[in-house]
Amino acid sequence: MINTTWLRSFCTLVEVGHFTRTAERLHMTQSGVSQQVRKLEEQLGLALLVRQGKRFALTDAGERLYAEAKNIIMALSSLELRIREDPAYEGLVRVMSPGSVGLKLYRHLLALQHQHPKLVIDYRFAPNADVENAIADYAVDIGFMTSTSALAEVSCQPIATESLLLVTPARISKPKWEVLMELGFIDHPDGAHHAEMLLGANYPEFQHSNLFEKKGFSNQIGLILEPVSLGLGFTVLPAHAVEAFQERQLVRTHQLPNPVSETLYLALRREIPTHNRMNTVITEARKWL
Repeated sequence: MINTTWLRSFCTLVEVGHFTRTAERLHMTQSGVSQQVRKLEEQLGLALLVRQGKRFALTDAGERLYAEAKNIIMALSSLELRIREDPAYEGLVRVMSPGSVGLKLYRHLLALQHQHPKLVIDYRFAPNADVENAIADYAVDIGFMTSTSALAEVSCQPIATESLLLVTPARISKPKWEVLMELGFIDHPDGAHHAEMLLGANYPEFQHSNLFEKKGFSNQIGLILEPVSLGLGFTVLPAHAVEAFQERQLVRTHQLPNPVSETLYLALRREIPTHNRMNTVITEARKWL
């Protein structure tokens, strides 16, 4: 295989027409240029130049080589340039987050993609454990989590906070403990954790979500409030999930004496550079979160 460094020196020499000026352009010595051309000739087993003192002419083989090689060198230069480019609004960005964050962010990221069609958003909803594993396995570029990662490969930094809300059917005006016990709990994958955080801070009687009769369960973030809207029970959800519910008039959120929020963390693969397109998405996320 032809050595591309020698080939580049040969093409530059042909274009410049002078050994000294070629050496200056390539930041080499004149003898270095001569040596690379000779090595190329030895590799091909053909004379490429007819040397005439400080001047030279191309042999027939040299003419043919230059005619083919100049396009190759141009293509290699273009390839190198494209690889070095780091456009802010082009390329694929893979994002993963719990559902509540996704409900808040996804439509805004779609709007960003609509504005910059060469930016491609791949958004997945998943619990924290799946998010951190995907980041560690290089399957996702950006993660958002509601807890810090236990994996050494994943770095987390606080990016926002999200309130936890007690949500009941609209007819409930005062969510006394007895009322909640009578309603029963609509559970979800983070239900016990969220209930412990919010209800534990506001109701002395609370010990665990298992105290409540379980009236339903959904692992689809957009469906958790459906049974609540039908009067089947209450739940505790992050604010973004409540805001995204289409029939807000059928449910009621309650401001409790001791508000509780979850910290949202930006999760990235440690020691991997953050490309400009990733920074574009992170900046947009910060704006809406």
